[in-house]
Parts: sequence; structure tokens; C-alpha cells
Amino acid sequence: MIDHLEKGSLDLSNLQYLVLDEADEMLRMGFAEDVETILEGTPDAKQVALFSATMPNSIRKIAQQYLNDPTEVRVKTKTTTGANIRQRYMQVMHSHKLDAMTRVLEVENYDGIIVFVRTKKETEEVADKLKARGFQAAAINGDIPQQLRERTVDALRDGRIDILVATDVAARGLDVERISLVVNYDIPHDTESYVHRIGRTGRAGRDGEAILFVTPREKYMLRQIEKATRQKVEPMHMPTAQDVNSSRKQRFAEQITETIETEDLNFFRKIIEDYENEHDTTAEDIAAALAVIAQQGRAFFLDENDDIARKSRAFADDTKDRGKRGPKKGRNHSDEGMVNYKLNVGRASRVKASAIVGALANEGGIKGSQIGSIDIRQHFTIVGLPEDLPKGFFDRLRDTKIAGEFINIRKDRGPQGGGGRGFRRNDRRDGGFRSRRDDHRGGRDDRRGKSHGKRY
Repeated sequence: MIDHLEKGSLDLSNLQYLVLDEADEMLRMGFAEDVETILEGTPDAKQVALFSATMPNSIRKIAQQYLNDPTEVRVKTKTTTGANIRQRYMQVMHSHKLDAMTRVLEVENYDGIIVFVRTKKETEEVADKLKARGFQAAAINGDIPQQLRERTVDALRDGRIDILVATDVAARGLDVERISLVVNYDIPHDTESYVHRIGRTGRAGRDGEAILFVTPREKYMLRQIEKATRQKVEPMHMPTAQDVNSSRKQRFAEQITETIETEDLNFFRKIIEDYENEHDTTAEDIAAALAVIAQQGRAFFLDENDDIARKSRAFADDTKDRGKRGPKKGRNHSDEGMVNYKLNVGRASRVKASAIVGALANEGGIKGSQIGSIDIRQHFTIVGLPEDLPKGFFDRLRDTKIAGEFINIRKDRGPQGGGGRGFRRNDRRDGGFRSRRDDHRGGRDDRRGKSHGKRY
């Protein structure tokens, strides 16, 4: 539009009405100067309506400059969700989210699906991983040209793709009738975003479903969502390998039946008969060989002996139980194969064992079952971790917070600062998170309540 105004190919002298929609998003995306340039090319005598989800000073400045005696209208936020949307949540480790989602999509029947993630980069990554697993998926985000976004949404609308992976901004105003499931792959930052997200399904009275993935440290946000929406979100478990295998077998049988009933098989039947006679083999062996070819090297069944669903359920149960357990052993004791580490959070920070397990497992990249005893004290916590922690474990935890406090994880040296298990004062293999205060005070709290470093 600016190009046309500059070239004189667009005449706005007779403009009577001007609408600025989603003004806060235009400002956030850096279009403020462009909007002002267009407004300067419009006549003074016009009616202007400005719509914005938020009203920061920058938006008020534009309103005061270009609107004549404006009246501000506030719409009361609607936080309730439709009763026709079934809401469920699954507690999983971050590393298990993709497996959890694909298993749900395999064992339950849905039409169109929209998956919400937090970042533009994640839209591409998750969509690519879904396609690699055989799903028809595509990504939309703010970096994708509008024309391509529209074509992608049209592909979802007419069934050429089944899954759309999107950010909140890219999915604004999206209305596709066949969306029957919304997956909150990443939990939203606020309850209003959650309501907007799941509102992509169950529209115009249709039934819909919404699934929310929650890590242990995000459990408090789930409670906020339930409080704001005044609806209970049902818990669900990850489908087991047996569930997935049963579903795959059934779907395979249905595809065979449908093909026999709807396709002309005479051409291929002749080829199969010729092969059977020439190679002295059975039709059953030929059919099995063709099934192997159709799999293209992918395993047909999941390994039921190494099932992450059981591990995920055990992890979820473990995080519930840990908060109920008291310390089993003394602080200087660590289980065989385990080393005690000290974290700068404790009861004073209202920290819970489940939050500690969630932070160490999700951010550090270990399993919840690998975490040993947890002893929460007033201003610090002692936790047992394996001797053979994965490479980069401490680097990944460098900026991690629990209850708003940096955890500052390092090996525990005992109440007097002495070495346990041969640990030397200058040994930096613990990731270098030791604070200066620890070298002199051995982790004791300042009785006057003052802090000369990070509080425990």
C-alpha cells in the first residue's frame, strides 16, 4: 500500500472509515512507522476504529494522534471454555512429548489437528519430526509469507494435510471446520492464550478435544488454567506400546479390507500368480514380503519390553510420591553409585520435591527414576544423583530456577564443608556453580536473614 501511495496509484482522499485491527501485534512486529505513513495519507474527516488486545502507551499515543476524541471500549475477558470441548492433560518429561503425541494420534481417531508450540523454530522442527513418522503435517509461523500460510491452511481445510503446527500469533483467527483436536505441545504462558488455543476446535457447536502436555514443574500452571476456566482438566496417560501395536494391526487389517473391496486387483493378481508359479512360493509369503516393502524399513510394532509409557507413568507417580517422603538417611550418606549435590532452594522458597525432579530431569536431560533421595532443608536441598551424569548436565542447569531462585547446583561437602567421597575444594568437575559464600560458610544460612550472595 505504501508503494502505491508513493507512486500515486492509490487515492485515499475519499476514505471514510479506517480500521486498525490487532494494533499491538502490528506494533510488536515493527509496523508502527508503516501504519503512521499510511495514516498520514488519509483525509482528516474519517471515522477510525482501533482494536488491540492490550493498550500500552505506544498504542495510546497512536490513538491520541490519529483518532478524534476517541472513546475507549473494554470487552470483558471471556475465560470460560465451551462444554463441548473435552479437555485432558498428560504429565510427561519434555523429551517424551513427541512420542506421547504420536502415540495418542495413532490410537485415537481425529480429523484435523492443530499443535501449538511456543517458538517459530519449534513449528518447523515438530512438523518435520511428524512428517518423518508418517504424518501429513506442516508449519505456520510469523516468518512464513502470508500467501504460503493461506495455502497451508487451505491444505488443512481440504484434507491434503492433517496436522498444523503453529505459534499463537500465526493461528489467530484460524477457523477450520475439520479441526477436532488441539494439542498444547508447550503449555501457554497465560490462561487467556489457553482459551484462545482450544477455541480452534469445538466451533459452532461442534464437539472437540484439547490435550495439554505438562512437565512436573509446570503443574502449577495447570491449576491456574482450571481456576480461570472453571473447568476440570482430566488426567490421561501415554498410550502403551501394546496399545499402539494393537491399533497398528487393526488399521493394517482395515486397509487390506478397504483395498479388496474398492480397488480393481486383477492386474496385480496376475503378477502375483505368475510369481507364485515361477518361484514355487505361496501367496502368504508374497503378501508378507509386500508388507515388508510397504514399511520401507520402519518397524511395524513398538518394542513392548522397552516402553516409555510405563517409564513416563512411573515418573509421574514418582513426582507425586516424593513430596510425601521424608529424608531417609543422614546428609552425609549417599546411595551406592550416587553422589549428593546441593541446591540453593529449600522450604523457605516453598519448593517441592516434584519441582526439583522436574527441573533436574527436564533441563538436565536425565530420567526421573535416576534421581535418588531428596532432603529439603530450610534454605537448601540435598539430592542424590548418579555418579555417571551425562555430558553437559551442569551446563544445561546453569540458568535453571526453581521457585524463582537459581538452583546453583554443586557437590555437597557436608555440614562443615569437609570433603566427602574424596572431593577436593578446587575440583571443578561439578560444573563450577559453587558460590563464594559456600567456601567459608559451608552452606549455613545467615541467621539475621541477610544475604551476601545467592540465598539458599
